[in-house]
Amino acid sequence: MVSSVVRAICFALAVTASQGFVAQARGQAGNKPPSPLASAERTVPSEVADAEAALSKSDWKSAEAKLDPYLVAHPSDARALFDAGYAADAQDRLDDAAGFYRRATLADPQSFEAHLSLGLLLARQGKLDEARPELAAATKLDPGDGGPALKARAWRALAEVDKPTANDPGNVTEASSALLEALKLTPETTADTLLAASLAESAGQLDEAEAAYRRVLARDPKSATAQTGLAHLLIARKQYPEAETALRAALAALPKDPVLTAQLAMVLAAQDKAEALPLLQGLHATHPQDANVTRMLAEVLAQAGDAAGSDQLYGPLLAAHPDDPDLLIAHGQNLIRLLRYPAAFAVFNKATEVDPANGDAWSGLAFAASKIGQPAVALHALTIRSKFLPEVPSTYFLWATSYDTMHDKPQAIAYYHRFLESAAGKFPDQEWQAKQRLILLEKKN
Repeated sequence: MVSSVVRAICFALAVTASQGFVAQARGQAGNKPPSPLASAERTVPSEVADAEAALSKSDWKSAEAKLDPYLVAHPSDARALFDAGYAADAQDRLDDAAGFYRRATLADPQSFEAHLSLGLLLARQGKLDEARPELAAATKLDPGDGGPALKARAWRALAEVDKPTANDPGNVTEASSALLEALKLTPETTADTLLAASLAESAGQLDEAEAAYRRVLARDPKSATAQTGLAHLLIARKQYPEAETALRAALAALPKDPVLTAQLAMVLAAQDKAEALPLLQGLHATHPQDANVTRMLAEVLAQAGDAAGSDQLYGPLLAAHPDDPDLLIAHGQNLIRLLRYPAAFAVFNKATEVDPANGDAWSGLAFAASKIGQPAVALHALTIRSKFLPEVPSTYFLWATSYDTMHDKPQAIAYYHRFLESAAGKFPDQEWQAKQRLILLEKKN
């Protein structure tokens, strides 16, 4: 859950940083946009020169007043098209900017600046499949006066586009290769280290990822991205005490950070610490529309024994995602705790239909069926469950009581014995019941 939030934040930071790439792509000498022309010796038309003078003063309207009539007469002037895209981009008219940049790439396929600016703009719009070929094209072109530094930025942008995110598996190999190309041209930056950590984590290289996050924190102890990344890594390894220590230190510097707070709540809940509940309640109060926070709070409330309060939170979540098997199972478990067995039976039955390979759904269905006097259904559910999950004392007891209700004495006796062997004194009430039933069943045998 938190993984999705962390990766979303990392990508947002990367996209924000990419906006700076556009500015550098637009101009390396002062604020003047670089010429997209292959030949620096070509005379710049006076209208374009006047427009660029206006652009250097951020006077977008004056620039457009010069460029618009000029482009009517010269629709294939790549430099003027790039300048028009620059002006539209600066005013957040992104579709217009994309159109001008694209026309500039068609007018001059060798225009590094046009390909780079178009790729970055498309990435900001979330159009990664369209951004990728433009950025890849830029990496193969001459950056002109921008030199190696600007070429490296194209490689870094390509790496960001190729990295995995919550909604896109990306391509770790391609992203890593692009980052290495950037590092051949310019020294490593903090952003590079964070990206390397994220890529290592995606590739399952957790030691390398942890080392990278710690390198960033050694330089910048307040790096929220490094803090959340390291915490997520420790949580994935179930190193909860270490994750708690790291998160408390991070929250001391960033006390209102919602991601860090959510991670700490999850870590505390995993350690059964009571502090998790008030922490999540406060987080939910400030972020009531965050489904991940709502789900976490519902889980912790259920663990704390407040099944009714937990189920109130699951209601809106299920309304939005009626076929989410995890939500259905959690809802069904709350209904069991509330002794609403027929309703729980219906919910678990739906969960098994939605996800037939979910052992927890079959477990819930078996228990609910036993409570509403349907031992045959309970036995069927237990049979399916056994394909996905190992037997535990509670399932042995369900097998035994269901067979007992069905008057299958040999099977009931066998499963009561299996239950007693596995229970080992941990379930005194059920063990007493099993022993009493065995006395009767074996006597009659």
